[in-house]
Amino acid sequence: MFKGTSASAGIGIGKAVNVEEAELKIRKVSITDPEAEKARFQAAVKQAMEETGLLAQDLATKVGEKEAEILNGHLLLLSDPMLTGEIENSITGESVNSEYAVETVCNTYADMFASMGDELMQQRATDMHDIKTRVQKILMGVSSVDISALPEGSVIIARDLTPSMTAGINPEKVVGIVTELGGKTSHSAILARALEIPAVVAIEGFLSQVSDGDDMILDGSQGIVIVNPEDSLKSEYAVKREAFIKEKKELEQYIGKPTVTKDGTTIELVANIGKPEDVEKVLHYDGEGIGLFRTEFLFMDRTSMPTEDEQFEAYRKVAVAMNGKPVIIRTLDIGGDKEIPYMGLEKDENPFLGYRAIRFCLDRKEDVYKPQLRALLRASAFGNIRIMVPMVTCLEEFREAKALVEELKKEFDEKGIAYKQDISVGIMVETAAASLMADAFAKEVDFFSIGTNDLTQYTMSVDRGNDKVSYLYSPLNPAVLRSIRHVIECGRREGIMVGMCGEAASDPMIIPLLLAFGLNEFSMSASAILNARKLITGYSIKDLQAVAEKAMSYSTVKEVEDYMRAFISHI
Repeated sequence: MFKGTSASAGIGIGKAVNVEEAELKIRKVSITDPEAEKARFQAAVKQAMEETGLLAQDLATKVGEKEAEILNGHLLLLSDPMLTGEIENSITGESVNSEYAVETVCNTYADMFASMGDELMQQRATDMHDIKTRVQKILMGVSSVDISALPEGSVIIARDLTPSMTAGINPEKVVGIVTELGGKTSHSAILARALEIPAVVAIEGFLSQVSDGDDMILDGSQGIVIVNPEDSLKSEYAVKREAFIKEKKELEQYIGKPTVTKDGTTIELVANIGKPEDVEKVLHYDGEGIGLFRTEFLFMDRTSMPTEDEQFEAYRKVAVAMNGKPVIIRTLDIGGDKEIPYMGLEKDENPFLGYRAIRFCLDRKEDVYKPQLRALLRASAFGNIRIMVPMVTCLEEFREAKALVEELKKEFDEKGIAYKQDISVGIMVETAAASLMADAFAKEVDFFSIGTNDLTQYTMSVDRGNDKVSYLYSPLNPAVLRSIRHVIECGRREGIMVGMCGEAASDPMIIPLLLAFGLNEFSMSASAILNARKLITGYSIKDLQAVAEKAMSYSTVKEVEDYMRAFISHI
């Protein structure tokens, strides 16, 4: 039995198939005709784009447009004149072969993305390696593994799966995926969830202990893989698989139902999105609004800043699609950890404590912040938009941001530009300072949204991406729970809405505590909404008070986790 990271829920029972690609040997070769070599490179890029385009079309048909966006992102990289121009300059300027020029330039970009400390940017590193390999294979005449032609009942095993490999999987033939690398938020994991294929990732040294044809069971929900199990275990997991499929089907009955607890408290169940296209999935899963629209995604994957009109159109599109439901849009959360060349940012030595989010925006009012706020106000005329300020640590920051909104509202009034007159302006509570000062903030802001990912990181002084200290990173840590409860109490006392848009909002172990604390709004991935609704509608907040009181009496994260696990098991 092996333990890894759960990347896609479900149970798969089948035989191992190793799809590991042969490693390309890239040699530096001097060339005598740079123009001919450049033409060879351009032909390879054209072919790679055609193949990627077909793959994206197939994925859009199989799963949906949203998932195909990952491969459309590859097309943008392949067509980026900055990237291809650097490769061509390397070919002509250094008189080197295309394979080598692609290797050096793409690796430079990938290393830059990987060093940024941001999950989205680290995925760009994986994407860059993916397109690099694809172009090199075309140049070298090397065929890729035909992953679409695997036999029925295959459990794919590999060191890692690129997004393009995952996109080519036939879900009717593949019952599971196991890799040595990867994480829950990797593009391959996202595609595995979209294809509804169970997946377990990050099992170090797995390939050396498994052979092609080995019988395998993987539990994607628990992150467990069993190699060559006994027949009795196979039967046990076959029953579990049928139960999982049945439960998933039953969740559909919660579409269209209100999110109301057994004792009559209405809860707002909303979704986190990164792009306007994500709204389609929110509506599919019957989300009651948008609890977090991460606007930094509009600023990435491009060579210049989005204009006010471009931003307005993106915000307007979401507001119209949600048809009067609340849409909380977070202003730009970008900084030293995200090296966007056109922003002119210097790299911070400690980016998470540096020049980012509201600190950056207030310093760049004229060219960055005001255009975004204007776009948000203009879009608010088309729906129920609310503005959320991230990474706030002191009242002065919020007051300055609010003053800018009021200044622009006066400007709009003078010019006769329509906007939502009573637009709400709130803050994301994700720093220890904001949590400690929640009573003061609650008197001035229109709402709170607790960002548990960063709140846990800052409260525990732990880098959530560092495996060596990851044992400290848990929203069930008593210190974090006390912080969350304090924020909710302060908000409720002043009569403002208190929501949560971190990963904890969809965690079955934490939902009972959040309900007992008095959380109004839960924001999560769209695909988690129906399960959360099922859980919430099965609870009585009055009954949960004793559960929360007991959980809060413990002093260690293990005690809290053990207690909540036992409670969930009993339920």
